[in-house]
Amino acid sequence: MIEVDFLYTVFGLILRSNKQIRGLSQPAGVSAPADVSIFLGEAPNSAASDSSSGEELIFKSSYAGESNNPGLQIWRSRYGGMLHLLYFDGVEFWLEREGKALWCVWPKQTPFEEVSTYLLGPVLGLLLRLRGVTCLHASAVAVDDTCVVFVGSEGKGKSTTAAAFAQQGFGIISDDVAALAETTAGFRVMPAYPHLCLWPESVKMLYGSPEALPPFSRLWEKRRLALGDNGTHFESRHLPLGAIYLLGEHRPDSAPSFEAIKPQAALLSLIADTFANSILDRDLRAREFAVLGRLVTNVPVRRIHPGNVENGADHLCRAICEDYNSSRTLASAGS
Repeated sequence: MIEVDFLYTVFGLILRSNKQIRGLSQPAGVSAPADVSIFLGEAPNSAASDSSSGEELIFKSSYAGESNNPGLQIWRSRYGGMLHLLYFDGVEFWLEREGKALWCVWPKQTPFEEVSTYLLGPVLGLLLRLRGVTCLHASAVAVDDTCVVFVGSEGKGKSTTAAAFAQQGFGIISDDVAALAETTAGFRVMPAYPHLCLWPESVKMLYGSPEALPPFSRLWEKRRLALGDNGTHFESRHLPLGAIYLLGEHRPDSAPSFEAIKPQAALLSLIADTFANSILDRDLRAREFAVLGRLVTNVPVRRIHPGNVENGADHLCRAICEDYNSSRTLASAGS
């Protein structure tokens, strides 16, 4: 049982934790029951009885940490379906198969700030997938009371693009994981955390120096842009999804360019760029395929080639907004 409650709202879910989680704020007046219970510093009762014979390895990262252990390994219990995550530094998570609870333990020498970078990154993204939520590997930005998402694999510039918009005063909804909610009125994107996670080279490009933003922790290279500082802000509303931009290759000798993507090609791209699709079973994959099919039919999908970044973040943001407004005008005229 959790003796002390810390309540948070993330991705439209109410989280209840037995410890305070840095980087999240506690909402006022939350009376609904928690959707997810988080037990930090505890392992589930079943962990003691599970052995290697009771778990099936379903993912092994090709990246190796300093100890030459795989960066991340994921097992699925052969009996209860629980996911077991082990990071190279000894941090472990267990996720209940329906995404209603998670547990975490870590070595004594590991500071909790390191643990929270996992929790507020890939772990809650995996939990959303277990709950049947379709998640794009994307950042999400509020534009004119709608949401625009930027989809791409690692290193394509999702967070950098979102940070550029943050500099221009646009609200940021999510970073790296864009959780979708399908309603009768269309698709909406659920707000995530009030920060962005940036590589030092992106911080240097946007702010002039990689030291302009603090690291998430003393052992992690990425930097934290707290949304609410320096004129930036976090968008906490669940906004309708207006467009999806697939991040293409940079073309350094040209201005940003855009092209429409037909639904079939868009579907194939989004299937490849959903978050943590390696853990989905057959039923979840089939459900997601149907959701993505409806998504590309109802939401414009466009490809952007960012062009010369030396022209400045404001130049890129203006180009995207102009393309977005133009495509919306054409869609309205054709309806």
